[in-house]
Amino acid sequence: QVQLVESGGGLVQAGGSLRLSCAASGRTFSSYAMGWFRQAPGKEREFVAAISRNDNTYYADSVKGRFTISRDNAKNTVYLQMNSLKPEDTAVYYCAATPSYYSGTYYTDRNEYVDWGQGTQVTVSS
Repeated sequence: QVQLVESGGGLVQAGGSLRLSCAASGRTFSSYAMGWFRQAPGKEREFVAAISRNDNTYYADSVKGRFTISRDNAKNTVYLQMNSLKPEDTAVYYCAATPSYYSGTYYTDRNEYVDWGQGTQVTVSS
């Protein structure tokens, strides 16, 4: 089990950028696949991006080409660089982690993840 703490959210104008960070506790961060999800008011939590242990990545169609997920195992941190933000990106963003035996596997289903952060609010104004 890891504890996850997100940071970097805030208010930004459309077209702007933000970088979210998710710091993980524990010494086994490198054995976890990581993901970012988001939840807008009145909507279900949805997949945004995922990264495997060996840096394979996958993105939701809605963010492909605008968002980049990355990880720094030395810092026990996963990042989400968000560019060209749109008002529809407004949501609470959550970091998630799950132990992964296979180094190249990433997960897009929220039910695959066992540990979650508390979330960070991202608001994009038009």
